[in-house]
Amino acid sequence: MTAILTAMAKYALILLIVFYTYCSFMVLRGNKVNSNPAALRLQSAIMYMIHFIAYTIIFINVKEKKIIVLYLAQVLYFSITKGIFLLTYRKKISKALLNNMYMLLCIGFIALTRLSYENAYKQFIIVTATTIICFFIPVLIKILKNIPYLTWLYCIAGIVMLGVVLVMGRITYGAKISINVGFFAFQPSEFVKILYVLFLAAFLSKSQSFKRIVISGVFAGMHVIILVFSSDLGSALIFFVVYVAMLYVATGQLLWVGCGFAGGTVASLIAYRLFSHVRIRVLAFRDPWSVIDNEGYQVAQSLFAIGTGGWLGMGLYKGLPTSIPVVTQDFIFSAIAEELGGFFAISLILICLSTFLIYIKIAMLHPGLFYKLVAFGMAVTYTVQTVLTIGGAIKFIPSTGVTLPLVSYGGSSVLCTLITFAIIQGICISIPSQPEKTKPEDEEDYDDEE
Repeated sequence: MTAILTAMAKYALILLIVFYTYCSFMVLRGNKVNSNPAALRLQSAIMYMIHFIAYTIIFINVKEKKIIVLYLAQVLYFSITKGIFLLTYRKKISKALLNNMYMLLCIGFIALTRLSYENAYKQFIIVTATTIICFFIPVLIKILKNIPYLTWLYCIAGIVMLGVVLVMGRITYGAKISINVGFFAFQPSEFVKILYVLFLAAFLSKSQSFKRIVISGVFAGMHVIILVFSSDLGSALIFFVVYVAMLYVATGQLLWVGCGFAGGTVASLIAYRLFSHVRIRVLAFRDPWSVIDNEGYQVAQSLFAIGTGGWLGMGLYKGLPTSIPVVTQDFIFSAIAEELGGFFAISLILICLSTFLIYIKIAMLHPGLFYKLVAFGMAVTYTVQTVLTIGGAIKFIPSTGVTLPLVSYGGSSVLCTLITFAIIQGICISIPSQPEKTKPEDEEDYDDEE
């Protein structure tokens, strides 16, 4: 009976996620923040159905009451926090972005509960606490007028935080990425991503002269160099790409993209020569099967999982995703693909793509250059991190050790990603209202006759 229910649930989850993905692109139509209210409502209903079906299967397989408790707590979280957002900000908030945020969290909760209940529980507590903070961020973005003028505060704070990690950081998988504060460990680079985008937006929005471009490059380079010395090359790559992308948008000159590509190529070759763990990851990327017992084991297991799942997946608790090392963080996409299937995994990618497009749409609708650059910079940060995570899991690129935003396990990552979503919502509600156009009387009469 359990096998039958698991198989039925597998197909139901695929159909529901496909419908959700379709709706996530339907809501992008039009020149308003919230278009297609019917699709927005359907998205919300689908999320609850996916959540219920998945946790039902988890409970059937685990048969522990704590699963029901966690499920009900998550339902209350989704319902109450979403209701507060909608009541507080009404029509101004981006409902499409809010739906995608909750959908990605829902998928993350399901995957983590399947892989490790303890990690799922910790992640849920962090998400709940962070969401309380996020209630206040949009209104602060709207009412605080000095945010675009704190340029050097963002820059200095970011460099200092990265410097502290360089000196006092704890080494994890060959890189200094976290520091311990009491019983907690957090990654300052996740927080600095936000400060970094705010710094570049504030600096480049005032002027795009050659002098300012050089100065911005110097300080952006300081961020990247500190990360390189900390061996946090995944974050260094994200910071570098974000700088090049924001510089191009601010200036409109493709020359800077070419320079960035050339510089990135040279930096990659140097990193390959200097860092042993980079050479190991490149070796595992090029031919994981030849070193499957050591360096290539993680990538090989990831590919086995994705291939075993096929298009329709094995079904929850029918695969072996826990055989992948660090599966809850770097390779959670592979676990999802194995048990929920290729269609579900591709839909997850498309939901991430639609999230990026929502960011870009909000950036285009806001008249202020600073807020345009902030929204665009955070969109690029989110997308590059997503590409690095999924690309490493499918052997499209060497593994970089970054997490899938809102889905992977990681307190610092999910906390900062939620704050980023809240900042984008703040930019959204600060978009000036456009007065509705009224037709001339003679045009109204003509329409009536028609």
